[in-house]
Amino acid sequence: MGRRACYDAGNEPLGSPPMIRRTALALFAAALLAGCASQPPAKRPAWALAVHGGAGVMDRETMGPETEAAYRAAMNAALERGRAVLDRGGSALDAVEAVVRGLEDDPLFNAGRGAVFTADGRNELDAAIMDGATLKAGAVASVTGTKNPITLARAVMEKSPHVMLIGQGAEKFGQAQGVERAEPAWFFTERRWQSLKKSLAQRNLPIPARPAGAPPEPAQVSDAWPEDRKFGTVGVVALDRAGHVAAGTSTGGTTAKLWGRVGDVPVIGAGTYASDASCAVSATGTGEYFIRLGVAREICALVEYRGMSLQDAADEVIQKRVTALGGDGGVVALAPDGQVAWSFNTSGMYRARLVEGGQPVVGIFKGED
Repeated sequence: MGRRACYDAGNEPLGSPPMIRRTALALFAAALLAGCASQPPAKRPAWALAVHGGAGVMDRETMGPETEAAYRAAMNAALERGRAVLDRGGSALDAVEAVVRGLEDDPLFNAGRGAVFTADGRNELDAAIMDGATLKAGAVASVTGTKNPITLARAVMEKSPHVMLIGQGAEKFGQAQGVERAEPAWFFTERRWQSLKKSLAQRNLPIPARPAGAPPEPAQVSDAWPEDRKFGTVGVVALDRAGHVAAGTSTGGTTAKLWGRVGDVPVIGAGTYASDASCAVSATGTGEYFIRLGVAREICALVEYRGMSLQDAADEVIQKRVTALGGDGGVVALAPDGQVAWSFNTSGMYRARLVEGGQPVVGIFKGED
């Protein structure tokens, strides 16, 4: 006997005389309730996590097998970092930070090392983290010298009275807290620099000077990587053994972004949100749309106040509302009861999930899962 049948036990059979309907209903409900009582409640997994590495235009034909394999390996490695924390009883916050730090250090992604460049040739980084148990959150925006912005965001949450710090103020706070710094050359990748040059040339804008410490520009630029038409923001949501959820997100923004532009990632409720009362969400995509819709918080609100399943809530916001507004991107989401969901309206999203006792699931292209 399915859960849907149990849920529908109170629906009266139609098309029968009242006395027959009432008698049939009583017998039918009694039988259903007896069956429902024998069904044990679904067991919450001890822990779970879901990871994304950006959503956008991703085609098998243009990506190539080596690039695809590299991204799948990176997603599996992210899951393993999270598993190592959660398996030993670590907190969801610790798992989120560990996973995101690894992705920030991986030049495959648009976060930390490997971040895209602004129009004036800088790497300006945003990050946020949120604790579902306390609703505490920390965020940083437009930082340029912090090696792992997610760690700085956590420091803002735990060691300051504020939620968001930006620019030089965030950098000074990080230095005071001993957060590791890095020179511009650490973040530089030739792939992202060439993407910037191409974007500026298309807009008839000047090409800035190559960053200090970057290697000399090669005579020939490799075309082994697909065109940079995706949003490589990274993020993770986690559930720990104590039943708490957390979310974290980190990004370099968009290629050739204008001066001072900040997207949805550090805006709590837009690109990052977590609450033990509903869910945890990390988003990726065109941040301007996610800010206007408050995407992350809206998904959790549909779960908490309208009783929607996590997957239905994610699809409602991404597939309908974001799409209707003209935006593109996706989310990964996780509920305290162990539900894991993702939704995206692009041709692909680097994504992975792992539930305690289960096998890793990794996807890139639409329709894989």
